[in-house]
Amino acid sequence: MSNSNHEFPKPLEIPNSSSKSEQSLNFFRNQIEQHHRRFQASIPLIASENLVSRAAMDMFTTDLHNRYAEGLPGSRYYEGNEDYDPIELHTEELAKRLFNAPFADVRPISGTAANISALFSLASPGDKFMAPELAAGAHISTQKFGAAGLRGLTTITYPSIHETMSIDTDLAVKAIHTEKPRICYVGQSVYLFPNDLKPIVEAANEVGANTMYDGAHVLGLIAGKQFQDPLGDGMNLITASTHKTFPGPQHGVILANKDVELPNGKSLHKTIRNKVFPGVHSNHHLHKVAAFGVSLAEALEFQEDYAKNIISNAQNLAESLWNRGMKVFASDLGFTQSHTVLVDVSERGGGADVSKRCEAQGLIMNKNMLPGDTSAVNPSGIRLGTPEMTRLGMGKDAMDEVAELIHLASISGHESEVRERSKSLKNQYTEMKYCWKTEENAYTLPNWSEITNFN
Repeated sequence: MSNSNHEFPKPLEIPNSSSKSEQSLNFFRNQIEQHHRRFQASIPLIASENLVSRAAMDMFTTDLHNRYAEGLPGSRYYEGNEDYDPIELHTEELAKRLFNAPFADVRPISGTAANISALFSLASPGDKFMAPELAAGAHISTQKFGAAGLRGLTTITYPSIHETMSIDTDLAVKAIHTEKPRICYVGQSVYLFPNDLKPIVEAANEVGANTMYDGAHVLGLIAGKQFQDPLGDGMNLITASTHKTFPGPQHGVILANKDVELPNGKSLHKTIRNKVFPGVHSNHHLHKVAAFGVSLAEALEFQEDYAKNIISNAQNLAESLWNRGMKVFASDLGFTQSHTVLVDVSERGGGADVSKRCEAQGLIMNKNMLPGDTSAVNPSGIRLGTPEMTRLGMGKDAMDEVAELIHLASISGHESEVRERSKSLKNQYTEMKYCWKTEENAYTLPNWSEITNFN
């Protein structure tokens, strides 16, 4: 298939219902190789994605993938975990050390699964649950149609400051005193600035509520001590996925402050254990736990510098876009203090159109709602993130070039130029940083097994 015009090839034709099984295997392998080549030649700017290190990725293909370990170390419902149990215990110890947390549960298989486990631990159907507004960057799991609603919780939103996509702390404190919720939740899928947590914690304590911080997007910034310290500010729990600013496997974690007694008289830590399993999970993907452990060990050595550079790159990218006349969100406040940049592209076709055109030119991002938008399908904004390109060693000069490419890609007439420049820039950044080094390219093609029994 020719790629001389510098456009990405279309996906391969899916085998039909009468095809041989060998054709299906070849289809999967070829399609995955094409995916690798696409990212090798593109600049990934998805705020919720990152690259797991080769040392951590090695854990994916071990025999742990084939095994079950329901329960806790030393008290399993399956035999054969004598060698795995110390892996889980050490991973929890590494998590507690990195985040200065009295408690960690590393069994949740995703950030949303961690959220559901926490909600089941802290509240019962009918309880009030306070969370940020969806239009101010909240995660869908907090909404009526997400994990909170499925739990039967009554979601009440905090008043927001739309200029910063953050909680209006003063009004939130008043709302907490008025509503007296069971859970006060802080967490967003668009985190530009830290929220002021201590007044929320204090108000929650006064009304007998527990506090929960969804750190999925900013877990790596927290680990690198560059964003905020939710547990240090008194939050009861942090729930998170482990593959965004924290460059680990696609998994989840629950971190907790000191143990407290819940309104039902039970221990918070013990309740979390029971709600993770058997409440929400069965098996918890042992190979991912091991990969998370390796990522935690690397983070203890590299994460502080990595987090600093993620934020610096986001700020440089935002300023460079602004200097080119693009409407970057929160310009009066320095644009961002995280890994995320929001841009209003309504005058350039809207978020859906701009993100698709950029993808075709080698710039991968996502459309995103901004305050005032009513459609998640056709929003006015795009969301950009710097974790992956920082992971590959990009700095200020490269961010300026990325901004130029986004600017050109968002207006018509520069497609061939942008595609070629994107590919050329990316070819300069192929080695993963902030981890133990290997000789492999970050997007090395898989080393497929040789199959010998096809007829």
